[in-house]
Amino acid sequence: MKTVLGHEGTILVEEIDQPEPGTREVLVRVAASGINAADWMQARGNYPPPSGFAPDRLGLEFSGEVVACGEGARLLAAGDTVMGITGGEAQSEYITIPESAVVAVPDGVDLVAAGGFPEAAFTAVDALFNQGGLGLGDRVLVTGALGGVGSAALQIAALAGARVTAWIRSHDRDSEAFGLGAHETVVTAEVPEAGPWDVVIELVSPRNIPTYLGRIAIGARIVVIGFAGGGAVEVDVRALAAKRASIAASTLRTRPWSEKSLLARKVEGRLLDALAAGAYRIPVEATYPVAEAAAAYQHFLRPGKLGKVVISF
Repeated sequence: MKTVLGHEGTILVEEIDQPEPGTREVLVRVAASGINAADWMQARGNYPPPSGFAPDRLGLEFSGEVVACGEGARLLAAGDTVMGITGGEAQSEYITIPESAVVAVPDGVDLVAAGGFPEAAFTAVDALFNQGGLGLGDRVLVTGALGGVGSAALQIAALAGARVTAWIRSHDRDSEAFGLGAHETVVTAEVPEAGPWDVVIELVSPRNIPTYLGRIAIGARIVVIGFAGGGAVEVDVRALAAKRASIAASTLRTRPWSEKSLLARKVEGRLLDALAAGAYRIPVEATYPVAEAAAAYQHFLRPGKLGKVVISF
């Protein structure tokens, strides 16, 4: 089978043996797999995958069709269409995964576009609800709001009844943010005078925190997901204390399958009906066949994208 590899920043496509499903696992013929920042970091040698995953095989999310079930797998059957997140190796023609860790692709949802759903949706649901404690009527700021996770966070927060602010590069892109559920937009120069916000989803860099720290609400929760430029930032803890606020940081990749399975159930409950009804969209910037994986990664690295770049199998 074909698989996408990363060696010192070079993206390659090679043939390897097809895997076999283990106990309570399913074998999925992959339809598509979205590209994420962690994939590019891994390809450059800066973000090794968790134990048990090949260090050079890329891909954290996928959609596809179940073609075989391992011993003890009873939740799914051959022919079911599913999507999910994994610690690596998803940019391959076939992947094995615990059957409890996937969610169904609703009828009518494009299977290739679904390859760009899981990582963004799982990350946003975890950040907003598990880490950020989002509640009805909360005011939310999403940085990097038009990227893969950002476009998911805007929609999910709006569907949950929050008032959502999108931090974008330029007001030239206001219509894109409003189309994803944002109620207002801000650019960098406007942030220190905007707000207040109960929840901040930081998808770009912790270095942004001082920019909005003075504009958070009492009891605010800042959730850091993006670490561009490193993880170090100087924060006046007295400002946090005055607001009784907190900062959390989170990643999904290294979590055990048991936690990923619980998150899959939360995504099912919160998003699949909206996805089926068209109330939640999967913005796809571009789709590339696997033979053009290197070009797909070059596209991914361009600034100003809306949504995901997806590799199709």
